[in-house]
Amino acid sequence: MNATIKAIRPLGFQWQTQDPFLFCAHHHDFFPRGKSDMSPADGLENRMIGQDFSGKDGWSMYHGSKVPGFPAHPHKGFETVTIVEKGLVDHSDSLGAAGRFGNGDTQWMTAGRGVMHSEMFPLLNEKEKNELHLFQIWLNLPKASKQVPAHFKMMWNEEIPVVKTTDANGRQTTIKLIAGKYGNQGALAPAPDSYAANPANEVGIWLIQADPEASFTLPQSSAGTNRSLFFYEGDFIDIGGERIADAHSVDLAEEKAITVKNGGQTGYFLYLQGKPLSEKVVQHGPFVMNSNQEIQEAVHEFQRTQFGGWPWESHEHTHGKEKGRFAIHADGREEIK
Repeated sequence: MNATIKAIRPLGFQWQTQDPFLFCAHHHDFFPRGKSDMSPADGLENRMIGQDFSGKDGWSMYHGSKVPGFPAHPHKGFETVTIVEKGLVDHSDSLGAAGRFGNGDTQWMTAGRGVMHSEMFPLLNEKEKNELHLFQIWLNLPKASKQVPAHFKMMWNEEIPVVKTTDANGRQTTIKLIAGKYGNQGALAPAPDSYAANPANEVGIWLIQADPEASFTLPQSSAGTNRSLFFYEGDFIDIGGERIADAHSVDLAEEKAITVKNGGQTGYFLYLQGKPLSEKVVQHGPFVMNSNQEIQEAVHEFQRTQFGGWPWESHEHTHGKEKGRFAIHADGREEIK
């Protein structure tokens, strides 16, 4: 292993990340046709309903009982960045905010002092399969920000900056900027109390697509920055003479620009970087704090308040089938795409 590479790991469903990130969940489901109620037309026989992560026939129900997804559950002390490249997600939360987003959109949610939300995957297409491809990244919050008000922000696909580079042989790489900057191009602003809101933290979240045999460069970051490249689909890559197969992550050295040479197939990558918090992490399910006492307090608070209660008729709330992409925020502000 060369000096450019710190570690290489195989990928699974839940990807191991470096501080300030907690982990990344990667979902790629080829759901069947939907019925009129947005549930799978193929039925749910032989599935462990409420806990189906089987991948049977290329898809899972997760915790959903009718529509696939994740019914109402709490978060506190960190942020979720949900990047939906294909398919749609129905969001509902305890603050009264709601939305349907996907097909290139990203939702940035700072849980802060606490929020309960659901993420359901409505199967709107009744004639063809409903493909869902998403990444959910958990970004930690520093101790000083773990009690900020919960906030949810939409980054619509049409507004997310994309950078295209061409190597010496004319082969192209496309970089979609969810956070951070590439060259002179910056991403959209994250949620206001996000750890990524301070440029000094050098948080970067990029989706990268490289042509076969294309080369692209990851710019150097400052000393102490953690950065990882997740190679989730393709053939192989070469970094400094080290050949790496797809379905692996690579932790990279920081104080140098790094050239990645793609193999003979189109390569797909997620890139994460950021200055580490270097704080103690104590996690209990969806609560991420700095001590066991704070975890106990978080659990008791949720039991007492439900982080505002659940204003929807079901913990598996979905929006009307006729709805397009939209967001309604807790303050009543509405976005329609």
